[in-house]
Amino acid sequence: MAVLAVAARGAQPLRVGLVLEQPLTGRSDDPFQHGAYLGLARAVRELHVQGKVVSPSPNAYSAVPAVSFLARQRYDLVMGIGFLVGRDVVRTARLFPSRRFALLDARREDFPHTPRNVEGTLFATQEPSYLAGYLAAKMDDLRKGPHVVSTVAGIPIPPVQAFIAGFQAGAHRADPKIATLNAYTYNFVNTTKCASAARAQIARGSGVIFDVAGACGLGALEVAKTKGVWGIGVDIDQSYLGSFVLTSVVKHMDVAVYKFVQELRAGGIRTGGDTVFDLQNGGVGLGRFSPRVPPAFRRELVRLRKQIVAGRIVVPAALK
Repeated sequence: MAVLAVAARGAQPLRVGLVLEQPLTGRSDDPFQHGAYLGLARAVRELHVQGKVVSPSPNAYSAVPAVSFLARQRYDLVMGIGFLVGRDVVRTARLFPSRRFALLDARREDFPHTPRNVEGTLFATQEPSYLAGYLAAKMDDLRKGPHVVSTVAGIPIPPVQAFIAGFQAGAHRADPKIATLNAYTYNFVNTTKCASAARAQIARGSGVIFDVAGACGLGALEVAKTKGVWGIGVDIDQSYLGSFVLTSVVKHMDVAVYKFVQELRAGGIRTGGDTVFDLQNGGVGLGRFSPRVPPAFRRELVRLRKQIVAGRIVVPAALK
């Protein structure tokens, strides 16, 4: 069990633990987890709490030991990153009813018999994905040949499907006749699998590849760059990969982590529900645009965003 301790100032500070899905390597290698780490680091600096980041042991089949470690140490709040860790957080929360837990990127209803000392989260990533899908279709319609856009996804779990559902809805809003492809790699780490899926989609005419597979998806984006098609990043702003990245669908895990710690610091975090992060409160959004995106398309996205926030466009969060 790898542990990274972060120092904090002040006597007897509140203690916050963060449980990863896997060891954290860096921004470019692990965009999904990196944002949550940044949120905790900011809370340590600005709110003067003590933070500890823990990851399961290599080849471990469960995160329960990592979550239990923090609970036994009587941490004031224990957060688990991702749907795949959620079940183990819930199991541990039942054993420690006096401790408080949070699920990052998972809802309470996703797991049976979730106790009241657990708070879930709902990132409305379908909303910015709708905007990304709209932009993808508009850009793809500028080229000759078949009009196809696609997603390379990890595992078909609800958070992943929300990205895909929003993307496809937005693409069809821009062009009702555009074809949308999707491939599940059943992996969030192996870049080779995502690269293979992207090549197959490009062979079928895809002009835009949307990475919905975390670190695995970096392989898909690299293929998009090599083959001269557009890419769309995920979780963090991946515009640093090059101007072939149209934009990124950003899930502000840092905002969620900081908000939970802020509530804890202010007198106590509420548990027993799901905290929603959407376009309106800045919990999700789009990253920087490629300089090759026409200003007219950007203006259209601003209009659509306002309609989503106002409730005039309701974006689906699940695939039909």
